[in-house]
Amino acid sequence: MPTADELLSAETVRTLARLLARAGGRRSAPALRARADALGGLSYSGRVAAVRDAVLADLPADWPGFEAVVRTALADPGFEGWMTFPVNEAVAVRGLEVFEPGLTLLHDLTSRLTAESAVRPFLRADPARALAVVQKWTDDPDPHVRRLASEGTRPRLPWAPQLPAFVADPRPALPVLDALYRDESEYVRRSVSNHLNDISRDHPALAVETAARWLAEPAGTTDRVVRHGLRTLVKAGRPEALTLLGHSPDVPVSVRGPVVTTPRVAVGEYLVFGYAVTNTGVLPAELVVDYVVHHTKANGTRTPKVFKLVTRALGPGETLTGTKRHSFKPITTRRYHSGDHLVQLQINGRVRGEAVFSLDAG
Repeated sequence: MPTADELLSAETVRTLARLLARAGGRRSAPALRARADALGGLSYSGRVAAVRDAVLADLPADWPGFEAVVRTALADPGFEGWMTFPVNEAVAVRGLEVFEPGLTLLHDLTSRLTAESAVRPFLRADPARALAVVQKWTDDPDPHVRRLASEGTRPRLPWAPQLPAFVADPRPALPVLDALYRDESEYVRRSVSNHLNDISRDHPALAVETAARWLAEPAGTTDRVVRHGLRTLVKAGRPEALTLLGHSPDVPVSVRGPVVTTPRVAVGEYLVFGYAVTNTGVLPAELVVDYVVHHTKANGTRTPKVFKLVTRALGPGETLTGTKRHSFKPITTRRYHSGDHLVQLQINGRVRGEAVFSLDAG
């Protein structure tokens, strides 16, 4: 994972200062040059905010003058990559005053580096007005722009402010997804899937209903779009999502396991278990095989976490066998506690077997 310095380094900011100064017909961009020498210790988001503010300080305060400098910079092939991200954020500040022209400038900037974060202030300020513009982007010949329409309207876009109105009710943005789920670009379709997955976290029934509509009028890629979009519901064992995807929770199977071969595990080691799943029915069975680790907390209660094993079809009488090594390597997002833990096998969302093992957290 690149560091903040690698994404938005002092040299990158100095290059941006030269480009914007030249675009504005000036010798220098003093705020940007000063900021380039004072980035130490800032996170990536902190750097973006600081450079954004320097851009706002160096460029004209009026929209026509501001836009003219940015558009002149856009004509320079050197204006690309991470240096454009804080410029996008500056457009989000200055462009709100004029609204549609601000969104149009982000449309033109997004091919240099996505403006998915910068469109969100417009959607928060006036969702209907912003969506009227964004919907038109779904027909744009540039896949970067079409992806911007889907990614920018995601209710829970990572590393960006949420859109509370769309978290509460994502339906106003559904026409954007309806226009793009069969897009020719995998880059765009992946965004549609992630947007649908965002919806599923707060409105599972709506996500399944939307996926069902798409599957009723599919392209060759629609099944993959839907499966990725419903992945959180599948891992959670939601029967309506599993049934839509052909994974009946009532599938006739017999299960052996999990058979734990490491009953005592220390942090830094692996839990190892085997399993066998047999299709006892007379028809082929589409199986989603997951496992669930129930981590013991300091107060003795347990919290479950679902992990993927395999998705595959089993013929009548066919048996799937396997062995899994689950790492208990220390990670920053979880604190381990000593005690008895639980591992379960989950077939099409239904728990079919479990075993206890002991974890030594030291």
